[in-house]
Amino acid sequence: MMIRTSAETSKTGLYISRGLIYALLIFLLLITIVPIWMLIVNATRSTFEIQQGISFWPSTHLIENYRLLGSKGINIFKGFSNSMFVSITTTLITVYFSFLTAYALVVYEFKGKKFFNNFVIVLVLIPTQLSIIGFYQYMSTLGLTDNYASLILPTIANAGGVFFAKQYFESMLIQDLIDAARIDGASEIGIFHRIMMPLAIPGAATFGIFAFVFAWNNFFNAFILISSFDKYTLPMLVQTLRGDVYRTEYGAIYIGLAITIVPILIVYALFSRYIVSGIAMGAVRE
Repeated sequence: MMIRTSAETSKTGLYISRGLIYALLIFLLLITIVPIWMLIVNATRSTFEIQQGISFWPSTHLIENYRLLGSKGINIFKGFSNSMFVSITTTLITVYFSFLTAYALVVYEFKGKKFFNNFVIVLVLIPTQLSIIGFYQYMSTLGLTDNYASLILPTIANAGGVFFAKQYFESMLIQDLIDAARIDGASEIGIFHRIMMPLAIPGAATFGIFAFVFAWNNFFNAFILISSFDKYTLPMLVQTLRGDVYRTEYGAIYIGLAITIVPILIVYALFSRYIVSGIAMGAVRE
């Protein structure tokens, strides 16, 4: 009887703990979903309705808001293509060079390797905003201001990407596989391209998602370095809607913001299956 009571008590405690965990997860889900849902709902409401208060139900002003967005002289598709070009190019470059640098740090022994590793960690800890003045002067000296190259080329030296890729390679790299490829006559760069990168696809896809989202939402650097209106990225175009002297059209702003999150949702839906496996493999060292 005592054993059954103890088992029932243990079972009840298990149900309670599971209930609390589910309640916490539902709470976190609501915190994540509600702002996105409110953004979509407000994209269908007029400015007057938005100013009346919060509503969780869509309205009928979606077409009107889209036309209002176009009437402001904003070419949303041009901004979309600009953002897409910068984001895709930045993602490909930063993923490739981050993994290439990390591979060299993990595989090869050279003088100053420890110092370089520590230097990468220090760079990760320094906020971008602290170096923006010097960075702008540097880009100006090179003649790269008002040019997408000022947004794309610096990502070759992405300290955060090198740090992530280094942790990933240390968890999955097999030295015997590299030695066997060398014996078979493969070049060092060939080993990286044909053997190590295919094995590192889950980690590269995971880091690629983060790099794409960062590049897509990168308003700060683009706002400082890009001055021509026809080169504005999508976040910069949406920000200009706030500059109306007489009236701020919140419905048009919300539909512009809703359009900006569409590529992020698509990229996450396509590559999210790599996130868990990529991070888990990067966290375990055999």
